[in-house]
Amino acid sequence: MDAISIRRTLTVLMIGAFISILNQTLINVAIPHLMNDFNVSATTVQWLSTAYMLVNGVLIPITAFLIESFGTRVLFTSAMGLFTIGSIVCAIAPSFSIILIGRIIQASGAGILMPLVMSVFLTVFPPERRGAAMGMMGIAMMFAPAIGPTLSGWIVENYTWRVLFFMVIPLGVLDILLAARWLQNVSRLSYPKFDLTGTIFSTIGFGSLLYGFSSAGSDGWGSATVIATLSVGVIFIVLFIVRELTMEEPMLEFRVFKYDIFTISTIVGSATTMTMFGAMLLLPIYLQNIRGFTPLESGLLLLPGALLMGVMSPISGIIFDRIGARPLAIVGLVITAVTTFEFSRLTTDTPYSHIMIIYTARSFGMSLLMMSVQTEGLNQLPRHLGSHGTAMSNTMRQIAGSIGTALLVTVMSNRATLHLANYSNTITTANEPVVQNVNQLGQELAASAGVPPEAGQALATQVLYGLASQTSAINGINDAFIVATWIAVIGLVLSFFLRRAIPDRT
Repeated sequence: MDAISIRRTLTVLMIGAFISILNQTLINVAIPHLMNDFNVSATTVQWLSTAYMLVNGVLIPITAFLIESFGTRVLFTSAMGLFTIGSIVCAIAPSFSIILIGRIIQASGAGILMPLVMSVFLTVFPPERRGAAMGMMGIAMMFAPAIGPTLSGWIVENYTWRVLFFMVIPLGVLDILLAARWLQNVSRLSYPKFDLTGTIFSTIGFGSLLYGFSSAGSDGWGSATVIATLSVGVIFIVLFIVRELTMEEPMLEFRVFKYDIFTISTIVGSATTMTMFGAMLLLPIYLQNIRGFTPLESGLLLLPGALLMGVMSPISGIIFDRIGARPLAIVGLVITAVTTFEFSRLTTDTPYSHIMIIYTARSFGMSLLMMSVQTEGLNQLPRHLGSHGTAMSNTMRQIAGSIGTALLVTVMSNRATLHLANYSNTITTANEPVVQNVNQLGQELAASAGVPPEAGQALATQVLYGLASQTSAINGINDAFIVATWIAVIGLVLSFFLRRAIPDRT
């Protein structure tokens, strides 16, 4: 391929990646509106994100097979076609179940896009230039989160959330037309045998595991359903791993974990993804449902951090090419852990500007390590394991993002319920000071509203319950951010064991 063909091919691929990531960031700010329109809880609505990431995670192992079985052009066009069809279904969805089906169709296309893009980059660029190349790719990938939340907030506030899906349809069609004209095949085809049994094992395993984590939010960790689905998930994942290790041509090559830097970088990247995706879902709920900020204000709060990530992505890539991933990962995870802990101290009157500063600093920390850590691990792999390494790395990140989102939302829901129960145990007729305060509040409300004392008491009880519910919800979110902090700390500890990869060109 000549330079012009490479540029055109990469342009088409990055537009597709941009559209896919834009769609994911658009929906986060609209989550509270979707909860209201479809009358569903936070543990239910989060399936729009977790199911999307789960399908990504299930499909990504298959992409190594797909990349080696179909040309870049056919595979990319098919993926964008599925994504566009899913967007149409979401845009016209009359119920929550239909929009969830649309998200799954979207994800079936998006799950193929990112591994395909990364595989092409690893093929086109030599190891010594991959840091800068991945950094440039990061500009397109970070630009979507930069404009997504603010654009979503403005649209939801002035129009309807359905516009979020209608607007990506023409973008998808345009990219398909560009692919038909510009995109060229990059990967070499080896036509491996499709592993149907492995696909079934991985789908049941990862699907059951995530369903268990998500169900814990409403059913509790001791529920028979949660225990059963988590157990089934673990069993089938073990069966999947054993099968892949015993096959001559595995669908997903677990032997990539024999390379220590790749293994450590994958775990660090997974921990970072869990921390990042959980916050992306929790913050809009806190800002809009609890604090009463508009969707546009919620999106604007996330804008500086996303822009900073876009600016820092190529800079981090250039620094990575010079000094490697470990210094970037350590500094980035220290910043991420500290700022995530700061989010565990939210109150009913935390200043808007303070939240924006924390989120922006957190985004700066993540911008140092998101692409550099993954690139360091992939650089250690020999050429023939490149597509498998890309598939494995992206699989682990997507599964980690799905589990992280489900886990943190579950922690938020369970802890909020526990905090509310504690308030209810405190506010009883046996607690005389509380009873006196409630009576006094009831008298004041009755006098101001001109209603009988009994009605004032009912109003006082209602106000008190509302305040307790609000405080409990904030405390639940704070507890979820504590868990996210510990996940970031685990990643930080492991990042000290990263070292500069010596590329294996065999």
